[in-house]
Amino acid sequence: MREAANIRAVEALGIDLMGFIFWPGSRRYVSQLPAYLPTACRRVGVFVDAPVGDIVQHADSYQLHAIQLHGHESPAAIRQLRQQLPHADTSIIKALNIATTADLRQAAAYEGVADVLLFDTKGPSVGGNGQQFDWHVLAAYTGATPFLLSGGIGPDDVRRVHAFRHPRCLGIDLNSRFESSPAVKDTPKIASFIHQLKHYEQD
Repeated sequence: MREAANIRAVEALGIDLMGFIFWPGSRRYVSQLPAYLPTACRRVGVFVDAPVGDIVQHADSYQLHAIQLHGHESPAAIRQLRQQLPHADTSIIKALNIATTADLRQAAAYEGVADVLLFDTKGPSVGGNGQQFDWHVLAAYTGATPFLLSGGIGPDDVRRVHAFRHPRCLGIDLNSRFESSPAVKDTPKIASFIHQLKHYEQD
């Protein structure tokens, strides 16, 4: 998210988390502070193998509630980062790329280190591939750390999301398939998705 009007519109939908990508290699890269930052949802900064000092600076400037690490950050690096964050209650989300049940083994190293995991599709680029992995493999995940489900979830996946069940799943990540252009969310699509999902949950 980068544009003030778009940020306000998405925030008004009642979402829980809003992401700001601080990796220069992304088409959604946030290079400067937007004219408006959301106050009704938690702000998440997304980083890829960034220096600790860079993460700490952004956490302070954007008053981030959570840090999402989408690179090859080790448990030791995350412990070091946590010690330097300006606010002790800042959550750390570690993204893991998943294709098969074997990929879930890496989650064990982050038990007691990350507050939340994010299971994304293993693809050619760092996130935003718009592709899904087989969610059935997550039945093999028995870790204690809660997770967010990510990877190519789109407007036509309402039934699949509603049907997905896992005791550690906190929520879902909506990104590239809900955009009109990079970093610009299609608000009506998100609104429709949320409305339909709530409808299924009430049935």
